[in-house]
Amino acid sequence: MVWLWITLIVVAILAIVLFFMSVKIVKQYERGVVLRFGRLHIVRDPGLRFIIPIVDVMTKVSLRIVTLPIQSQGIITKDNVTVGVSAVAYYRVADAVKSVIAIENVKAAIEQIAQTTLRRVVGQHHLDETLADTAALNANIREILDVTTLDWGVEVTLVELKDILLPDSMKRAMAKQAEAEREKRAKIIAAEGESLAATQLGVASDTMMAHPLALQLRTLQTLVEVGVDKNTLVLFPAPLMGSIGDLTTFIEREAALARMR
Repeated sequence: MVWLWITLIVVAILAIVLFFMSVKIVKQYERGVVLRFGRLHIVRDPGLRFIIPIVDVMTKVSLRIVTLPIQSQGIITKDNVTVGVSAVAYYRVADAVKSVIAIENVKAAIEQIAQTTLRRVVGQHHLDETLADTAALNANIREILDVTTLDWGVEVTLVELKDILLPDSMKRAMAKQAEAEREKRAKIIAAEGESLAATQLGVASDTMMAHPLALQLRTLQTLVEVGVDKNTLVLFPAPLMGSIGDLTTFIEREAALARMR
């Protein structure tokens, strides 16, 4: 009788253990890939699912987007400049069966292929292109990764260059280049200003030649502006040709009056 009770207890325990081994919960963002005797049997949807213990093996695959940081890589650009480039990649499993059967570890594989692809793509571009056209580099890296990971059932949704580290010597050279560029722009702007000023002065001189009184009015205005400073002595040259003309007119007028007398 005792042995019977012991047998019943053992059977009950085994039944409970097998029951819990057969019950699997697949979450909403997961899919359960079931292998029966080592061969693909079925893909389970989210919910409470049952499998045959020992016979079936279920591998749960997450379909959520995974963030994968790519560590900084020392890369030599096409113009022989060594830079450190780090990036971040986002991927998700599009085919649960392929991600289980085609490759052993999806995350490790994508991390390694992302590093090598980053090195290859950046190494094919000049430093200026790497700094200025990061969008094209991101798209190129993503396209290459998509082609490689397609057979793994993985889709790379986004790749972004996160940081580009330059050597100190290159930073100083770029700072000098930027400073020289700004000086060039300043000189060009100053030259354009001088050209416009000369043009306007030419127009003003033509106007004064056509209207002699305008020159006299300008002279008086200048005297008024100088007088604001309350200087004790101001030497102001009068227009030479105008003074000679006035003196000639005065002499001729005095000579005419003398003859009349």
